[in-house]
Amino acid sequence: MKVLKFGGTSVGTADRIRTVAEHIRKSGRNIVVLSAMSGTTNTLVEITDYLYKGNIPGAQETLNALEMKYSGVISALYDTEEAKARASMLIGENIGYVRALIQGEFAMAEEREILARGELMSTALMNEYFRECGVKSVLLPALDFMRTDSNGEPDMKYIATRLGRLMDLNPDADLYLTQGYICRNAFGDIDNLKRGGSDYTASIIGAVLNAEEIQIWTDIDGMHNNDPRYVEGTRPVGSLNFEEAAELAYFGAKILHPNCVLPAKLNNIPVRLLNTLQPEAPGTVIYNMPPDGSVKAVAAKDNITAIKVKSGRMLLAYGFLHKVFETFENHRTSIDMIATSEVGVTVTIDDDSRLAAIVDDLKHFGTVTVDRDMVIICVVGDLEWHNCGFESKAVAALADIPIRMISYGGSNYNISMLVHRDNKVQALQRLSEKLFG
Repeated sequence: MKVLKFGGTSVGTADRIRTVAEHIRKSGRNIVVLSAMSGTTNTLVEITDYLYKGNIPGAQETLNALEMKYSGVISALYDTEEAKARASMLIGENIGYVRALIQGEFAMAEEREILARGELMSTALMNEYFRECGVKSVLLPALDFMRTDSNGEPDMKYIATRLGRLMDLNPDADLYLTQGYICRNAFGDIDNLKRGGSDYTASIIGAVLNAEEIQIWTDIDGMHNNDPRYVEGTRPVGSLNFEEAAELAYFGAKILHPNCVLPAKLNNIPVRLLNTLQPEAPGTVIYNMPPDGSVKAVAAKDNITAIKVKSGRMLLAYGFLHKVFETFENHRTSIDMIATSEVGVTVTIDDDSRLAAIVDDLKHFGTVTVDRDMVIICVVGDLEWHNCGFESKAVAALADIPIRMISYGGSNYNISMLVHRDNKVQALQRLSEKLFG
């Protein structure tokens, strides 16, 4: 059995739902994970934003527009009036649920319940379409088996047990459908795996079922060796190992959610990235392959802030770095890159929501300077230090571009360079010319 995950653009219109459904039917008896239809989660986030601001009419108007959008999809998707009526009822129940929450007390719990509606509606539409086509699909509600523990990590034992029971109740199903992204937390409340979490859902399910393969279907034909929005002539990378894929996902390759890699890696399950619009394209396969002595791809991570702490007392000072890193831990802010010298340390962060408080605390240990609007440019491949030349090629490609920081040696798969956002596109283009020809 395989796990097939389809993103929001893959099910974004009635025509695309039909196309995806046909592909699912031909693929055999698998378990299918669906995201919300494209634009839905953003609309639901907009509704919650209105509610946090106390603007109930704004939330109502936005919800009404969403309801009209789904009415149009239902009208175009189904052939029979019976199917249209059933689909309208299912969507109406979810819209009505949100409408009731708009009128009541609103806090984080209600926000999560609203955000869950997108996946619940997309799977309802797809399941009803299969029903109209005579396909025996079984909808496995993610809220009945997907759960996180008290640390926010997937409760793999619970998930395996509950999912197995649900599938055993329907042994003659042609295929199984479930929602990505949504789950329950350790308290039983509706929660989610954060944005992009449908990839994570697919990987978790693949791991607990020991699936043959996990397929991530989007509107891009695999993971490219550079960002095609800024660089011409990019091409899909045929294969990556899990470490390379994790680096690229974390440092900006949006096709894959960073959390997706670990469950598949630990259970040695290949992950294949495929294009719904070009299903014949080979895409990118990710698996536990040995290093092959090549540079695979370049990615960029935006909205980075660099923080430098300089102190004459650091020289031979015991505990200085501990105090600096403890400051970031206290403010629950993760660090991307690190560079140290005898008199200071520079780190980068991608979440500046606590920046003012962090800087205030760091001033106890030294002089603090902050550089905003930075970008991490990440070169990924087999970069074991014995493989001479790759790091020099990467740095040479940016010979006339100011580099704020370089990180090399912390991983066998990554060289990271920090540049200003004004130099991002030029840096990506120069690296492609130098590394890929």
